[in-house]
Amino acid sequence: MKKSLNSTLKNLFKMSAIGLIATLSFSSAATSPVPNQFERPSMIKSHSFTQESYQEIEQAKMFPKPTENQVQHILSLTKRDDETNYKVEIQIGQNKMVDCNQHRLMGSVEKLSLQGWGYSYYSVDKMTDGPSTMMMCRDPKTIKFVTLGDSITIDYDSRLPKVFYLPEGAELRYRVWEVKGAFEYSGQ
Repeated sequence: MKKSLNSTLKNLFKMSAIGLIATLSFSSAATSPVPNQFERPSMIKSHSFTQESYQEIEQAKMFPKPTENQVQHILSLTKRDDETNYKVEIQIGQNKMVDCNQHRLMGSVEKLSLQGWGYSYYSVDKMTDGPSTMMMCRDPKTIKFVTLGDSITIDYDSRLPKVFYLPEGAELRYRVWEVKGAFEYSGQ
């Protein structure tokens, strides 16, 4: 009985192993390779200038130069035929060494109008450490991007650059969102 049980278990193990190998081979042959996200050309070109390193860019020459302790960030968007299907999300913040708590920065983002032109730009005068949760953290501190308020979402419009004036030490990060679906109707 013991021999019969051992041989049955060995055969079952062999069949399981063969089935597993066949399954893995089939699934690896059936899946397509992951597309390389870095092959796509960048949709946004960015520049940043301090008062000392300022260079005039043709499409942003009407915007004021950065003042002392301020950095001008210029985002130039690539022209697209279907720009209404895209949005740009902007986050302003700093990379900081933080614990496991949720951290925020304090400050205000002002949307200003360029006098005589009507073009909009954004300005942050100062940023300070803001509130955080107060959980006990056992893990060591790590570097994370801590944001100032909520994200800013703007229409994708390549005709004008998106201009931001931030305090030195602040960072601006962005990403492009694309619409994938058609409009739905409510009540139907």
